[in-house]
Amino acid sequence: MPEIRPEPAEGQACPLDDSAGLGTLPAMRPLTQDPHGSSAFSDRVLESAIGRQVRAFRHHKGLTVAQLSAEANLSPGMLSKIENGATSPSLTSLLSLSRALSVPMTALFRGFEEERAVCHVKAGDGAEAERAGTRAGHQYSLLGHLPSTSAGVVVEPYLITLSTEADVFPTFQHDGMEFLYMLAGVVDYRHGTKIFRLEPGDSLFFDADAPHGPEGLIDLPARYLSIICYPQ
Repeated sequence: MPEIRPEPAEGQACPLDDSAGLGTLPAMRPLTQDPHGSSAFSDRVLESAIGRQVRAFRHHKGLTVAQLSAEANLSPGMLSKIENGATSPSLTSLLSLSRALSVPMTALFRGFEEERAVCHVKAGDGAEAERAGTRAGHQYSLLGHLPSTSAGVVVEPYLITLSTEADVFPTFQHDGMEFLYMLAGVVDYRHGTKIFRLEPGDSLFFDADAPHGPEGLIDLPARYLSIICYPQ
């Protein structure tokens, strides 16, 4: 892919990961809470979620702690700890509880939601990135970046502005797919041997391995979203 070297933008809320070759943005504002601090709740999010589910299913069946513990072959004290999220139940205990409650074992995990990466960028706070067209009057603003995702792909969203100074048309060629959505202006865009006229509201989705880039600037300034997706 073309080299990208972001220039820090003040107020950016999403740090960019060096491992992706994107550099880093300024540190976030001071936190009011210690992100590395621990508490009984934060350390046992999964256990608490399981405990809430066990208690809810027990109440739904109208069972007391003593009755459920007897059916699941657990001590009342252990069941109480599980329901209060004070211990990590073994798979054997979870299987026994699911059978006693007549629910799939997976149902005991429904209250647990693992945190996923998210990136929020306020208007005007995108990181200015340098690509082949930057010196020709093309402005690339990186709108967000996640260093890794469970999907196994990297997605880079850009807001690209072509000014009246743009007079050189760089050609890009890189792995993955790319999606363009025209916001303002009119541009003739090349993909391989074909040229497409893009007007506001038009889109273009293509294999980025073919040479592509602006071919003619018809109505300036022009702005469009460019979303690049490639294997992680």
